[in-house]
Amino acid sequence: MRARLLAAIMLVAMTTSQASAEILRFSDLEGWDQDNHVEALESFRATCDLMADPDWIPICNLAGDAGSTAAAARQFFELFFRPVVIGKPPALFTGYFEPELEGSPVRTPRFAWPIYRRPPELRDGQVFHSRAAIEAGILRGRGLELAWLDDPVDVYFLQVQGSGRIRMPDGRVMRVGYAGRNGHAYRSVGQELVRRGTHSMDQVSAQEIASYVRNQSGSELLNINPSYVFFRPIDDVAPENGPIGAMGRSITALRSVAIDPAFTPLGAPVWIEKAGANPIRSLMIAQDTGGAIKGPQRADIFYGTGRVAGESAGTIKDGGRMVVLLPIDRAYAMLPDGM
Repeated sequence: MRARLLAAIMLVAMTTSQASAEILRFSDLEGWDQDNHVEALESFRATCDLMADPDWIPICNLAGDAGSTAAAARQFFELFFRPVVIGKPPALFTGYFEPELEGSPVRTPRFAWPIYRRPPELRDGQVFHSRAAIEAGILRGRGLELAWLDDPVDVYFLQVQGSGRIRMPDGRVMRVGYAGRNGHAYRSVGQELVRRGTHSMDQVSAQEIASYVRNQSGSELLNINPSYVFFRPIDDVAPENGPIGAMGRSITALRSVAIDPAFTPLGAPVWIEKAGANPIRSLMIAQDTGGAIKGPQRADIFYGTGRVAGESAGTIKDGGRMVVLLPIDRAYAMLPDGM
């Protein structure tokens, strides 16, 4: 895990230099004074010990002694970081969540659509069978089925979210998490609906895609996206904690965000200024990634677990501005003249 994080941080150092950067003052962050910095600091502490870069290690050591009052938490961020806009706004903010689904450990007439464990021959970065081939049954009969769901659309969106909870007929709950993917690039079903002319961009949401597939197109539309996600059982996370993110730790509702690690370091604080019907002005932590999250002004906000969280997350497609909090030396090193 640490080696993977170090590689991601090195990639950031090589890539962010190619993106424009602007250093702001904390007074430039709309709503900064009103945020709950204690919650943000707690979320930052949850993963900062995994950050092996020399710029981050002393800050993480100090985070444990920063105190737990609102004033102390805010002072911690203002003393050791500078806000940096990487890339050119507007940002694109979406939302994701941890679904709660009905399922079965064995196939039944109702529960007939599998989610799969990672095949043992699949290597990271390898291009494997496409979604269409897997849905057609190319992995069938190998004992890779982890659980069975009652709706192929739920299978698809579980893969989009990357984790979930499955309630079995006997009441037992299985948590599943991301175990790998088939190496194909993610392709947006929503953008395909827009291309076909059946929807405008403002009509596309997770709820609308699910409804359209169930009522109009059939699940073959989902094969437009060749990317396929495999799962593993998660049995070492307390029920009250969130799912496991890309850093190997639980993520927190409305305090964790998925980013593109080519531009934003995993573990970094990220100030979110989301526009739209339910605007957000909040400090979150970059603790996750996603196949569709690409670019310096792109973020996926984690909304929590269950139906209500899903209803909120599925409608988010808003602009705004994303500001990364970087260690002071790292922030100024990103400027063209290094000043």
